[in-house]
Amino acid sequence: MLWVVLIFGSIVSWMRILGTAQWLLDETNSAYLVGLIGVVQLVVQIPVTLWAGNLADRLDRKKLMTYSYGLTALVLAFLATMNFNEALTPTIIYFGIAVTAGTHMLASPARAALIPIVVAKNELMLAVSTDTASSNAAAIAGPLLFAFVAVTFGLTEVFLIAALIASVSAILPFLVKVQGFAEGHDKTKEKPSQVQQTKDGFDYVSKHPILPGLFLLDMGITTASFYREILPVLALGLFAGGASVTGMLGAANSAGAILGSFIALLFVAYKAQGMLVLYASFAYGFILFGFGLAGGLVMGLLMIGLLGAADAVTVAVRQTTVMLTTPDHMRGRAFALMILTAQTANNIGTIWVGTWAGIIGANNTMLLGGVISIIATALIWLYWKPIRVFRADY
Repeated sequence: MLWVVLIFGSIVSWMRILGTAQWLLDETNSAYLVGLIGVVQLVVQIPVTLWAGNLADRLDRKKLMTYSYGLTALVLAFLATMNFNEALTPTIIYFGIAVTAGTHMLASPARAALIPIVVAKNELMLAVSTDTASSNAAAIAGPLLFAFVAVTFGLTEVFLIAALIASVSAILPFLVKVQGFAEGHDKTKEKPSQVQQTKDGFDYVSKHPILPGLFLLDMGITTASFYREILPVLALGLFAGGASVTGMLGAANSAGAILGSFIALLFVAYKAQGMLVLYASFAYGFILFGFGLAGGLVMGLLMIGLLGAADAVTVAVRQTTVMLTTPDHMRGRAFALMILTAQTANNIGTIWVGTWAGIIGANNTMLLGGVISIIATALIWLYWKPIRVFRADY
């Protein structure tokens, strides 16, 4: 049930992102107004992610998921109704983006915190790798479904179908036959304030022997090399291509990530998970060199596919490590901080790569990212011993 929620939630997210962007572009013909989607999402998602972690450790996680996807469905249905009646405006679109971006983040820590409850310890890597592969498959299926519905019917139907899919995601958590509250939850006991809970979450993660190093490693590599949001820049700078090349690079990256998720399955019995994430991070840095030096599109597609594969392995190991080393009552906040770290790195990385691509060129920016990634991984390997010695306790 949680797996289907992940797939449907990802498809809904892609249909919402592309549907609102297409509407803004069609109605306003302004790339600037489309770009504001990222600003709206960033402003909403940072505080909501922290709040989501608190709620996942405080409330019934199944109900939290139901309320989140239910509200998503209502907002998307509202957008469909307004568009059908030709009453939709940019202000309403941004309102819809803000609410649905927030509800997506509210559901994520709650779902992640439930996985170790329904999956045995020795199968967590299998579950997380399947999740990673499924997310990347949804990143292909979602845009394809959007394109089919938008071309065949229209944007009203895009919003409406997305609302129906979100409605299914709202129902499924009730079918998960486990306790929705965090372990040790006592309804009669007075809960600490949410501010205190947030502080407790920061304190826990900061004192954890492994998680800060993993989060710092992710930030260092992603900040120096995040390319997904500016693939058009790389397509032009590396291969003198346009939209078609951008699409091929994005598809190759997602396909590589799916492959990487299955590669991670081969390491389910490999208990030195800390070293595994370091090996994958080193590989990522060296593959960036190959991407920057790619002389043609075929080699570029291969390299960006391998980047997706290496990244998928690190994601699977990071998530599994959080699940294995975090107690249930703290798991929602730990996942929220992991998500927040990743999102912040993604946004900073988009700015970093875009800026340097304009200054030194796309190929040199990838080479620079490779150097920084290798150095960051080497520093974590040298100075963060708990990661080197971490063994999964199955």
